[in-house]
Amino acid sequence: MLKKFLVIAALSTLTFAQVVKAADVKLTDPNKMVRQVADNTFERITKDQPLIIKNNEHLRVIVEEELMPYIDYKYAALRVLGSEVSKVRAITDEAEKARAIKDIQRFIVVFREYLVATYAGVFTQYTNQQVEFGAPQPFKGKDVVVVKTKIIEAGKPDIKIDFKVREDRSGEWRAYDMIAEGISLLDAKQSELQGMLRQQGIDHVSNLLEQKSQLPVQFRGSDTND
Repeated sequence: MLKKFLVIAALSTLTFAQVVKAADVKLTDPNKMVRQVADNTFERITKDQPLIIKNNEHLRVIVEEELMPYIDYKYAALRVLGSEVSKVRAITDEAEKARAIKDIQRFIVVFREYLVATYAGVFTQYTNQQVEFGAPQPFKGKDVVVVKTKIIEAGKPDIKIDFKVREDRSGEWRAYDMIAEGISLLDAKQSELQGMLRQQGIDHVSNLLEQKSQLPVQFRGSDTND
């Protein structure tokens, strides 16, 4: 399920470039931020096609430089961990708590690398899909805004995608979740991992995601284990 969502997110991200010309990313406006990041990513993929054809691993570089600075992966990772974070806060033994905090810090780093690898793989499947944006959403006085889009591809049903964008303490906006046809990517990933986190622990899940992130860049279909 997660991979299906990431396929939609990555393809729709690339097609935003058909709407907006390249510009400096405006982190103070969530609507403009989403469009501009997508445009810059698309232009980079187009420009670097010779390098990508030579080696798909170059897609990691593009994702790192053009996409990840605008994703609040730390917040997303903590949302995926859910109650595991609360458990750490309740630990009273200082040494045990320090170890648990290190486990969470490692999970955040590994989760980021997992996202980089997954998006890089999905970008190998780009085939020029179309996208329509909803009306710009008012954001003054809010800390979360939903940017609405609709993906259009000939011969296929339209797909509604909502991007959740969050304002941080410095007043900058970054994406942290997407909702495909009413289903949250973060909720889906949390549901997928919660049993494993509870039974085998954060360190085990981090090891699993780390292994997946180190696999060669390639599209791996819609298997929920990817």
